[in-house]
Amino acid sequence: MNAYTEIRSSVLKRLEAAQVASGDFDGVGGIVDDEVTRYERQVAVEGGFPLRDPGAMREQVLASVTGGGPVAALLERPDVEEVFLEGDAVRFIGGDGRLQPLAVPTTEEESRALITRLLSETDRHLDTASPMVQARVLGGTARLTAVVPPVADRLSATIRKYAVRRQSLDGMVALGSLGEDAAGFLRAVMRSDASVIVSGQPGAGKTTMLSALLDAVPPSACIRSCEEVRELHVPVVHGSYYETRPAGLDGRGEITLRDLVKLVLAMRPDRIVVGEVRGAEAFELTRAVNAGCGFAGTIHANSAREALDALVNAALMAGEQVTESIVRKVFASSLDVVVHLGRTTAADGRIERRVEEILAVVPSLTDGFTTEPVFAWTDGVLRWTGAMPPGRLTDRIEQTGQGSLRAQLEGRVVA
Repeated sequence: MNAYTEIRSSVLKRLEAAQVASGDFDGVGGIVDDEVTRYERQVAVEGGFPLRDPGAMREQVLASVTGGGPVAALLERPDVEEVFLEGDAVRFIGGDGRLQPLAVPTTEEESRALITRLLSETDRHLDTASPMVQARVLGGTARLTAVVPPVADRLSATIRKYAVRRQSLDGMVALGSLGEDAAGFLRAVMRSDASVIVSGQPGAGKTTMLSALLDAVPPSACIRSCEEVRELHVPVVHGSYYETRPAGLDGRGEITLRDLVKLVLAMRPDRIVVGEVRGAEAFELTRAVNAGCGFAGTIHANSAREALDALVNAALMAGEQVTESIVRKVFASSLDVVVHLGRTTAADGRIERRVEEILAVVPSLTDGFTTEPVFAWTDGVLRWTGAMPPGRLTDRIEQTGQGSLRAQLEGRVVA
């Protein structure tokens, strides 16, 4: 047991015995001072390593007991994007895009206490009866995903902070995620009633891209957005956001993503948004497109083409009495564009995110998908392939008064 762990443990025992609340800074501070002094006397008499900086140790223990410790301080930093907790190990992705270890020592118990504190602001809990949880925390600015024994062998949690600032396609260009010509094409797509799926591996920036796409939707369009844990924060003039709810302690009251998609279908949406398509909710999207609704969402996949298969497989998970060919036919006739993002790690450890492919879905005489790459990653750049999207998509874009799509793609007009 190191000095920090020993002193903190002694402080917590004394706080419990004396019934001193963690919010009583004076009371806690006095006990912390006593325990730091006691530890220094103990090592002087019994031998051991003295504290290098007693004052720093005092502040660290005090912060742990009253404010969540070094991890809480990490979450307050605006440059931190994501924090990973694995037992007593803490790592994070900072503003430079690199994965870094937390230099200040902490404990699994301390991290578990912080998660409990974060969840106290929600209607969700984490214990042996409910060993997995997802929740919005930090005032709605982050998503917590946590697992504890017996499902995991130790605490395993991720806290992903997402920007509540307004995302836009112009912002994606500024970040280097895509070029101006691709942004112009996607803007034209979203101004129509086209259906779009954003694909990529975890952490590729799918939610950020979806936010930017939704920002391009005309304000008169009714958007109904459904998520397990809300991450989208695009201002909506007409429509609203909806979030799932887990079952209560009595096993009742659960509201699934599929339930939400069913619900919003009855609310006259122009576009249904599913933050992350993973299961049976995909089948409800087949009902939506048959009702004439556009849709948008994200899905995990290794390529744009694989995203189409993943969407079909998710719909089949609903267990309804429909064949795979029917589901494929529905999506082939309704889905217009797949935007695929890649995530790579540079030689210096930085994480880079970018659009690597924009695929148009072409109407097919078969039950399968026929596709046409409109933009592809070539020689380190996302380039227009020279191909035009299918007539159904081009016509819908031009019918909104945006002019010639070919002229936009060839750079002869500004979108």
